[in-house]
Amino acid sequence: MLFNSFEFLLFLPLVLLGYHGIVIHYGNRASLLFLACASLFFYGWWKPEYLWIILSSIVFNYLVSLLLLKQVASGKDHARRLLLAGGVAGNLALLGFYKYAGLMVTAFNSLSPAQFSVPDIVLPLAISFFTFQQIAYLVDISAGKTRGGNFPDYLVFVTFFPQLIAGPIVHHAEMMPQFQSRNRRGIKLEDLQIGLSLFALGLAKKVLLADNLAPLADASFALADAGQSQGSVSAWMGAGAYSLQIYFDFSGYTDMALGLGRMFGIRLPLNFFSPYKARNIIDFWHRWHMTLSRFLRDYLYVPLGGNRRGRPRRYLNLLLTMLLGGLWHGAAVTFILWGGLHGLYLCINHGWRWLLGRLQLSWLAHYRSYGLLCGLVTLLAVVLAWVVFRAETSAGAWRMWQDMFAFSGAEDLKILYRQRASDFDLLLKSLLPVHVPLGDIWYFSLAQDAILLLLGGLLCLCLPNSIELFRHYHPSVSAVPEFSGSTATSRLAWKPSLAWAAGLGLLFFASLMSLARVAPFLYFQF
Repeated sequence: MLFNSFEFLLFLPLVLLGYHGIVIHYGNRASLLFLACASLFFYGWWKPEYLWIILSSIVFNYLVSLLLLKQVASGKDHARRLLLAGGVAGNLALLGFYKYAGLMVTAFNSLSPAQFSVPDIVLPLAISFFTFQQIAYLVDISAGKTRGGNFPDYLVFVTFFPQLIAGPIVHHAEMMPQFQSRNRRGIKLEDLQIGLSLFALGLAKKVLLADNLAPLADASFALADAGQSQGSVSAWMGAGAYSLQIYFDFSGYTDMALGLGRMFGIRLPLNFFSPYKARNIIDFWHRWHMTLSRFLRDYLYVPLGGNRRGRPRRYLNLLLTMLLGGLWHGAAVTFILWGGLHGLYLCINHGWRWLLGRLQLSWLAHYRSYGLLCGLVTLLAVVLAWVVFRAETSAGAWRMWQDMFAFSGAEDLKILYRQRASDFDLLLKSLLPVHVPLGDIWYFSLAQDAILLLLGGLLCLCLPNSIELFRHYHPSVSAVPEFSGSTATSRLAWKPSLAWAAGLGLLFFASLMSLARVAPFLYFQF
């Protein structure tokens, strides 16, 4: 079930009323059980037969956690480490079978004369997210960071539908105290106001911005993957469109997840904070998919040795961490290349910081012009990396990069807009009684795309983000990072007023009008 669907807009109020009604009349335990069942219904809406996968994973990890708790209490470190290794291996085996079996068979076939058929396995929704979340839980249990709980509590911790499908990746210690404190308390008006406002804002980002940028990105990358040259302006527009599409798609999902959690009185951790405003790649990964970055740092980079064994080992650990982070996104060479590219970026960033320190040039960071230049270079590096992330093949990514730096001029835009024009031609034929000549349509399409690119760029680079707008109402369980532009933020800050209600109401209505063409969130495929 998608957040941006009419089915979900019917599902949500029923679950919300049921949950809060049960809290008031039957207490917290019953309400959590109801919420877990509703979340499983939400998950099973797509393919009910895949419910057994998530339920088996939950039962397996809960049993391992009980055994771990016994080993922690008895002080048997060797048995605890073996049990933890077995638990993590079990989770990775499940993830590996469903997500990477095809890649492993393909790689084996390329190296061996024996040829096996590539299995046709449908990837279960959210398997990466609920697997990583439960691995973190087992590690935290083993380290004594959390003491676990009963099975209904654990069930709702894993399945809570606002964050089940695409994150954030949550920790038991930051979520369960909130669930357990919901003792016979109904809907709070402030929670409902903030939750609905964040949900409406996120839905608008997804439906009005991300989904309307998608056709331009799809058309441009389709040309590149087909090996067809499209010209520099066209390639840059396509790369920019995808960079903004994935930004608003993920930002919109994050806002909607925060809003949904808040409607239930639950604050989820911060997961997205204006990453295109980052001044370097290190800062970018402190802002983009923040809970995945936290997981990779705490459960992979630090156990590998982090920065404790010298600079060469640090750079190797960064590369390994980001390569595996890229592989987490999917079983494709392009994702691995994207992760490796960001690992290289991080190594260069850390090396540059070290070099500035050795040359005693750290004072450059205090100059605004230097910061703006660093931000521009960072944004360029991120956009170039998105090219390989979005392309279907490495050859398609290379074709796209070649076109971007061919400096061929704007005349080649017609190559891209022939396809875009045909799309609009079909649309207009269905809407208008008189046929509009095809030659007039591509200018309209170009103008729309240019406006969307300009609007998207202004929104993500020049205006406060959702967390800043709701800063005074503590929208997440995480501390809100420091930010610049406090004057603009204070002027635009959300408050429960008629003006904000009217504005967000109009956005919500406009979004509803666009729900006929439902598009899944991009992170659902990971």
